Amino acid sequence: MLPRTNYLIAGLALGIPSQVAASFKWVGTSEAGAEFGSAYPGTLGTDYIWPDLDAIKTLNTAGMNIFRVPFSMERLVPSALSGPADATYLGDLKDTINGITGLGAYAVLDPHNYGRYFGNVITSTTDFAAFWTIVATEFADNDLVIFDTNNEYNNMDQTLVLNLNQASIDAIRNVATSQYIFVEGNAWSGAWDWTSYNDNLVGLEDPSDSTNSKIIYEMHQYLDSDSSGTSETCSSSTIGSQRLASATAWLRENGKVGVIGEFAGGNNDVCKSAVADMLNYMDDNDDVWLGALWWAAGPWWGSYMYSLEPTAGVAYGAYLDILSQYFVDASSSSLSSSTKTTLTNTATTVTTTTTATTTTTSQTTTRTTTTATTTTSATSGTAARWGQCGGNGWTGPTACASPYTCQVQNDWYSQCL
Repeated sequence: MLPRTNYLIAGLALGIPSQVAASFKWVGTSEAGAEFGSAYPGTLGTDYIWPDLDAIKTLNTAGMNIFRVPFSMERLVPSALSGPADATYLGDLKDTINGITGLGAYAVLDPHNYGRYFGNVITSTTDFAAFWTIVATEFADNDLVIFDTNNEYNNMDQTLVLNLNQASIDAIRNVATSQYIFVEGNAWSGAWDWTSYNDNLVGLEDPSDSTNSKIIYEMHQYLDSDSSGTSETCSSSTIGSQRLASATAWLRENGKVGVIGEFAGGNNDVCKSAVADMLNYMDDNDDVWLGALWWAAGPWWGSYMYSLEPTAGVAYGAYLDILSQYFVDASSSSLSSSTKTTLTNTATTVTTTTTATTTTTSQTTTRTTTTATTTTSATSGTAARWGQCGGNGWTGPTACASPYTCQVQNDWYSQCL
């Protein structure tokens, strides 16, 4: 890594102090792999992979203190949401989580299912609660474990999203009263349009704590033209702070706190400026923002544009020093305006050739990542925009609805873009 004291990034001046820390509680990354593929139960090492604990240790040693572990509900409870759990997959999940918390870091349990089970929207709060009872029981004694109710609910009835989140909270609290719970919203849990869809989530309650202090609103925010996280190009150097503004106001007005559970930017000057801008903005509003997690590390990303996997990941080389300025240091106070990472570029706005396309749904997509389910279009045998269309072990549709094309993200995941 380059020295922290000063950078020159393609003509972009980046002044970085030797060691400062933001006032965040958490800074880390997702660790993808166990949710990959669509073969169930699938074969470990062929269809899916668990995170590399040695790589996690490298990131933890660098200063990251939280790791979000996506996993497949279909593999954990293959027969029904109410169980029983598959002993092998559960054992591997426990080994991964315990390995992370053994480092003194927080581990986020992330059922990466988009509010769906075997491709169908989860509608039974009773079954969803039963699933969370199984999971919470396994980790009730580990205060470094955080429960993430589900990754990126989308295109669902808004009251159902509220009720599924509340059912999760209630089930978890029946067996685990002290741990943090991350709740996610509809419309891919996007921060930039959170207030358009998720205002009713203000009503979520923690039966173990009347102050709801351990209910954390997890939002996702990418910096490309449509907030999808599918392009290396960021809209501008200030797009991060702009897209967080309304969610920040919502959190403050309602006495809530949040975390950015997914964010990333491409390996270029504007994106690096945009990432620093967003994190600085969050630090300036640290009364409502507790931290951020990059998307993503994991052993199978290869040349994926956002890969933070040590040491060959594109983002590991491009962003670790930038991110390190926001790592948690209990002995440090909030960053002052004079010590924060600043990236200045005379060209702060870029123009992309991407044109927004009207969809048939009322919600705006903010992120689609590796998913265990397939979204199909009205045309049988084709995947809709953002849907999976290929990858190692993929048995679903390989053609995309017009005008989208199937684009390889890595050996295990291709997506209609």
